Amino acid sequence: MPERVISTHPADIDYVRRNIPCQWGCPARTNIPAYIDAICHGAPTASYAVNRRSNLLPGVLGRICSRPCEEFCRHGDVDLGEPVSICWLKRAAADRAGPDHARAEYRLPATGKRVAVVGGGPSGLAVAHSLALFGHGVTILEMMPRLGGMLLYGIPRFRLPDPVIAQEAGDVIAIGVEVKTGFTLGVDATAADLLSQYDAVVLAAGCYDPYRLDVPGEDLPGVYSGLDFMMRVNRGDLPEVGDLVIVIGGGFTAMDCARTTRRLGASRVEIDIRETEEDLVVSREEVLEAKREGIRLVSLVAATELLGDTHVTGIRFARTRLRTDSLTGMKIAHSIPDSEFDRPVDTVITAIGQRPSFGPSGSGLPRTPTFDPETGESDVPGLYAAGDYRRAASTVIQAIGSGSEVAERVDEFLTGARRRRKVVTIEPWRDTRRERAWDFAEKTEMPALPVDERLASRDVEVETGYGDEAAAEESRRCYLCNLKYEIKVSDCIYCRWCIDLCPRECIHLVAELAQAPDLRVSKTGRWNRVSAVVIDSDRCIRCGVCLRICPTQCISVKLVNLVDEVDMPEGPFISYPLGLEGGADGR
Repeated sequence: MPERVISTHPADIDYVRRNIPCQWGCPARTNIPAYIDAICHGAPTASYAVNRRSNLLPGVLGRICSRPCEEFCRHGDVDLGEPVSICWLKRAAADRAGPDHARAEYRLPATGKRVAVVGGGPSGLAVAHSLALFGHGVTILEMMPRLGGMLLYGIPRFRLPDPVIAQEAGDVIAIGVEVKTGFTLGVDATAADLLSQYDAVVLAAGCYDPYRLDVPGEDLPGVYSGLDFMMRVNRGDLPEVGDLVIVIGGGFTAMDCARTTRRLGASRVEIDIRETEEDLVVSREEVLEAKREGIRLVSLVAATELLGDTHVTGIRFARTRLRTDSLTGMKIAHSIPDSEFDRPVDTVITAIGQRPSFGPSGSGLPRTPTFDPETGESDVPGLYAAGDYRRAASTVIQAIGSGSEVAERVDEFLTGARRRRKVVTIEPWRDTRRERAWDFAEKTEMPALPVDERLASRDVEVETGYGDEAAAEESRRCYLCNLKYEIKVSDCIYCRWCIDLCPRECIHLVAELAQAPDLRVSKTGRWNRVSAVVIDSDRCIRCGVCLRICPTQCISVKLVNLVDEVDMPEGPFISYPLGLEGGADGR
């Protein structure tokens, strides 16, 4: 059998972008088909290992990821049903990973270089982890008593249990990362101080400066910013919220705040947004869980004033309408004149986002540095920003992806070489590893506690996780888009069996085809014009019917993986997910 081909050709990278959309849609480029295939075939520890190579915190993300990958899942096409529950399968692997889940990782020889990472949240952990693997001495400088950042202090425990954060953050630093807590940038040291002590400094301190509504009454007692509210609750400082709570904002923090107030005793909770429910960026499941807990969602309203004397007692709203901006195509909410109305309230939580706070007091430099939002590099040599500090408030998976990217740039700055890169591996494969019947399986929903049980405790986890059979059933739905079906035209007898039996019309007779820059075909139904039979990988659902019925066996399968290649002293190392019978990593 021919050996594996390793490619950096732009056409092969582009093939992954177009044909493995879930992996390309993940900011950390997690090899989603590989880890789902491992779950399907009873190897959860291998699945966890594949996850951890890219997204670093599988147990965390299996609970709170924003799921950008599912938006691109081919199973979610109009004629195919709902996307595969990629996020929940990540948790299924984490819940079942064996004791050797934190397996040995590649480590480059020590470089003697030292890097300070300010912030121990998801992005800071990703930066520190990669830089430690590159052989640099890494110190995380964290303001809080424990690592985790927003994971620990900004997300409620009923969504993300404390032990999951502690375990996975501990796995990151176990490779030799030093941690110093109680550090505040601008108080204990400035960026300039750190640059004089370390070879490079990465700012990954997150976004803790909340945006304001900028309306009268915003500073009244009983008004909280969303992040401040969640941090108080997670520290055990439980505010009295009263009976009626209104949360302004429609992101994940707004949902968390609203659901938390139900657990603090509020009986009437609503989330008010300027747009409509269809415009929310949170997942559909998140909205449904809030509604199941009795939370009302009010659309097309904007707060114009918070009412009260010594404590907030009401909100004045204006109704809004959406208009599409002619330049950007974005929907923008505009207040409707003379549409104001008042609502009584006991507590108001404004959850409209946060931004990083970094000024001369934190930098110690002659002027505030500027950062490239795409690369994280600053105009000060050796100073970088990652995660929310780099691009303002983002999701956890975006923060981890950002941290890994910035670490590669820091390593290049320190060593003069790009020592880790994405490559495409292509090799022959035996079969689809799927059964046709699996294509008809419906989505397996996540089991959850009944509403009365979940509201009885502030910390009990709502989603209980897939059982063994549920995890296996949902994993079978994945089409394994990293499998590429090809037809060897010279062996084809044009019998049309594959075309006649193809369930999704993805095999075509063509008169002409052009390979570059994109595959273009000219379909034909006239036999005297046929020059080839081709498979449209974008429509192919990898069912294997064509492969099994072809009388000349001219159809073959290749396994395509987007993986890391690392320059080790003994030669390039490929962090490749081998077949289940082959182990984990390999060269």
